[in-house]
Amino acid sequence: MRALILTALVFVSAQAKTGEDDEWVHLPNKCEVCKFLSIEMKSAFEETGKTKAVIDTNYRFLDNKGAPPIKYVKSDIRFIEVMESVCSRILQYSLHKERDGSNRFAKGMSETFSTLHNLVHKGVKVVMDIPYELWNETSAEVADLKKQCDVMIEQYEEVIEDWYKGSQEEDLTTHLCEKHVLKGQDISCLQENWVGKKGDTAAIAEDKKKKKSKKKAKNSENGQKKEKKVKKKKRKNKLSGENSDKLKKEDGHASHEDIQGKTEL
Repeated sequence: MRALILTALVFVSAQAKTGEDDEWVHLPNKCEVCKFLSIEMKSAFEETGKTKAVIDTNYRFLDNKGAPPIKYVKSDIRFIEVMESVCSRILQYSLHKERDGSNRFAKGMSETFSTLHNLVHKGVKVVMDIPYELWNETSAEVADLKKQCDVMIEQYEEVIEDWYKGSQEEDLTTHLCEKHVLKGQDISCLQENWVGKKGDTAAIAEDKKKKKSKKKAKNSENGQKKEKKVKKKKRKNKLSGENSDKLKKEDGHASHEDIQGKTEL
């Protein structure tokens, strides 16, 4: 048991020593804020863009004609809802101190805290400056990321609105970050992508999410194919039924004429 406690203490102290080389709290820069703002905004628009809902405006003009209904996906309501909630999504992120650059912000528990939690569950006494109850609390860096996101979205609301009301062909990260927020500044963080390591809980969670998304898309595609087959079969049966009825009528008509001919003879 002593060996396990010693191992845990060595592990934690090693992590702390690594942090001493840099600032213990490394707040996000403008590039990182814009990167995750655009990522979450694209996700929010993707999630809310699947509905076919229509908004009835109920407005009446002098000629007593109402304004035409508006598709939700093209509405100002959708835009406002996303703008008001997008920065709150940032709070789903955790700080992964074992990673570099913007990759230190990611959803899911960090590799460090995942290891520490496993040690605690095994009965190992882990000594840290942070109380166990606060291990899963929002870090100072993530809280600042959310705070800066709120400020940025207010400053660049018109830029985002222009993109939303336009064709949306240009990627939002390019439009917002490269061409406006970070114009003439360092944009290197936008190209940083995390390649998960084996056993990384966040990477596993992301991989599961992608697999689930692919499975859902495949099921949806299969469902659409099945629905088309059913409709095609119904049409075929309907046509067969109509042709059968037509033939019966023709046969009945012919038989009636034959009967009349035979009667005359």
